[in-house]
Order: sequence, then C-alpha cells, then structure tokens
Amino acid sequence: MIQFSRRTVLAAACAGCAGVALSACGGGSSAATSPTALSPAASPGAPLARLADIPIGTSVSVQGPDGKAVLVTRTSETTAVAFSAVCTHQGCAVEPAGANLGCPCHDSTFDGTTGAVLTGPAPAPLPQIHVAVRGGAVVLA
Repeated sequence: MIQFSRRTVLAAACAGCAGVALSACGGGSSAATSPTALSPAASPGAPLARLADIPIGTSVSVQGPDGKAVLVTRTSETTAVAFSAVCTHQGCAVEPAGANLGCPCHDSTFDGTTGAVLTGPAPAPLPQIHVAVRGGAVVLA
C-alpha cells in the first residue's frame, strides 16, 4: 500500500486548485480578441437586421449567419455599425444597454457607435464587423 504524507496531499490539492483558478481567469476565447467575430463561413451580403427595426442611436442583438451574436447599432437614417457581442474581458455575451453596450458579467460598458471601452474591466474594444445598408437591410459587407 502506498502512503502519502499530509504535505504531499496538500501540495497536490493546491496545484489542482491553482490550475482550475488560472483556467477560469484566462477567459480563453480567441474570438474575444480576434479582428472579426464572424467565421469565414459568414458570407458578404448576408442580412443581419432591418434598419427600420432599429431606432437611431440604439442597438439590437441579432444572430449572425454563423450563429454568433452580433450587435447592430443604427447611427443615422441610412447607416449602421456592428460589433461582436463577445466581451473582450472574459468572453461573456454583451447586450444592448441604451446608447451603449453592456456586459452583464463584470459590468464593462462599450460605446454603441465605436465599440470602445467606456468602463472596464474589458481591456480592448469590441471587434467591429463590417456591414453596409442595402435595400433597408443591414448586411455583411
């Protein structure tokens, strides 16, 4: 029978806990910091939303053609911008919050028209997704 000292058991337990804690803190998702949240399968011209359904200065969360959430903000009568809905802090889903975009996990706030971080802990802006308005629809550019 193999016997372990209390010191060995505690050291192994601490090492295991530290590994779990570090992996939880890492955020891990490369999508959170990639230049675009949409996969190559998302094709240009794919409609995301109808411009008429988004009041000027507000945002909506929609599903992109690859199944990932996209935040679309109407900036004027004829224009819109879009961002990944993946928070750059730990990969939580960012949601429309008035004129801004908010992460409910750790309270990061992003500018709805630029994706810039207004309040942290998010370390970087939301990745922009290139869109255009065609025939009243917001489409991938």
